[in-house]
Amino acid sequence: MKKYYFLFLGLSLLLASCSNDDNGIEPGPNPNPDPTADVAAQNFMWRAMNLWYFWQADVPDLADDRFTTNAEYTAFLESYPDPENFYYSICNNHREIVGSNAAIDRFSSENDNYKDLVNSLSGISQSNGLEFGLGTIGDTNDVFGFVQYVWPDSDAATKDISRGEFFTRVDGVQLTVSNYIELLYGDNSTYTLGMATVSNNTISDSAKEVTLTKVENQVEDPILIAETLDVNGTKVAYLMYNRFLSSFNEDLNDAFAKFKAEGATELVLDVRYNPGGSVNTSRLLASMIYGANTSDVYIKQRWNDKIQAEFSEEDLTDYFANTTGESAINSLNLNRVFVLATNGSASASELVMNGLAPYMDVIHIGEVTSGKNEFSITLVDDPGNSFIYNSDREGNINSQNSWGLQPLVGRNENADGFSDYTSGLVPDIALSEDLTNLGVLGDVNEPLLARALQEITGVSAKTDFTVKMPAAYFDSSRLHTPVKDNMYLENPLQLNK
Repeated sequence: MKKYYFLFLGLSLLLASCSNDDNGIEPGPNPNPDPTADVAAQNFMWRAMNLWYFWQADVPDLADDRFTTNAEYTAFLESYPDPENFYYSICNNHREIVGSNAAIDRFSSENDNYKDLVNSLSGISQSNGLEFGLGTIGDTNDVFGFVQYVWPDSDAATKDISRGEFFTRVDGVQLTVSNYIELLYGDNSTYTLGMATVSNNTISDSAKEVTLTKVENQVEDPILIAETLDVNGTKVAYLMYNRFLSSFNEDLNDAFAKFKAEGATELVLDVRYNPGGSVNTSRLLASMIYGANTSDVYIKQRWNDKIQAEFSEEDLTDYFANTTGESAINSLNLNRVFVLATNGSASASELVMNGLAPYMDVIHIGEVTSGKNEFSITLVDDPGNSFIYNSDREGNINSQNSWGLQPLVGRNENADGFSDYTSGLVPDIALSEDLTNLGVLGDVNEPLLARALQEITGVSAKTDFTVKMPAAYFDSSRLHTPVKDNMYLENPLQLNK
């Protein structure tokens, strides 16, 4: 622990030592804006991104020598009055890079209230508990939604709505590509869904309506299902895991204790809707699957040149874990795992698959995954802590600037050095969900689970795997939280190892 503390402190001192004098004539990586300028948010964003951003060297406006005077720096900040627009102007996603190894940033995000961002990382949000995908109706701009699952103990759980149902309207208004965000994710805490039916691949409005209310500080338990199935005498653990949340690490470990006690010798890990989350939680889950082998490399971190130069290879290497930090890891010690993953599976979900691949057979059933192979950290206006959010330093955060950033700052590679899955991880067994037959999650006849059980037992399932109406969707409710589909380090540079 001590060596990480001093290295982290060194970064803080490095940042502080770059400060310019008040005359505004000395160039450097930490220019100071005119104190009378209204650019506190933009100044924080530039300084934080100049230090941490993964593609800092590829963004000209983030170069250490970009500004020769404080006046020039101030003018640059003032040229973007809207902090949100400023932030994305210095991300590596506002231009195409042709013939370059630098990938375009698809996932960095921000929030004008860092507390909302921090809460979301803990699974806390305003939600009615309904998770759904959104697709377009034919070649039109009209949009339909289909229910993927419902949170237990949520408002939606008390209403007549369930997995596999469809909707097309909100408060009587047809959903379209131009209005769905306002209607579903706007300030309306209560809305009424107009339901629909599907017949012969045609979606038709129905008279059924369901009114839902978003509840403040709703917390989703990411472990939707954890059951051991007895399939032709084989004990198969089935875990439907919907986000990597560190606040549920002990619950996750308890689920594996249950699997062990019930004699599970196989595992089906269902992350078909899991957009990611905590890197450390992914490490713990991988250890629960493979083993508490603390000498085996799980992942190696790759940061920008500035950060990478401050650390040795060993400092940036993470190993499988033998403890959650509170209790011993309950591991199944498997030599293979079946993973149900789709294009809705991203970041930490993909990380588990990639991190396990050098050590065991990872049989991927489903679709090509999202391709999110970078991790992020939470940054706030606390220069004394190198802008990294720390709940113990709330009093040190600039009270005049509430913005929080979640930029991509690094990439994880597995023990074989592989990290190039920007195009997604390709399934071993391709199978899309079928909107006409989504099935019941956790039921042995649900198509994706049934296909995994067929591989495990060698016995042909009774399920028909023909997909009549693929569950293709362009957006989902999972992506409309402050954290979206980020993979994040809760303790940057693995200070908690």
